[in-house]
Amino acid sequence: MKNAFRSITSIFGDESGQGLAEYGLILGLVAILCIGAVLVLSGNVKGVLSNVGSSI
Repeated sequence: MKNAFRSITSIFGDESGQGLAEYGLILGLVAILCIGAVLVLSGNVKGVLSNVGSSI
């Protein structure tokens, strides 16, 4: 019984993959923010490029 308890606690006590998961979450958040910024600013960029093209 003690061996089973030790093996279960060692499985749940292992935090070696925690850092990788946190980096994955941060990377996902940055990707979502970049996509949101592109979607919000795309209209402004299109207008600026249209003005530059018409002035040439």
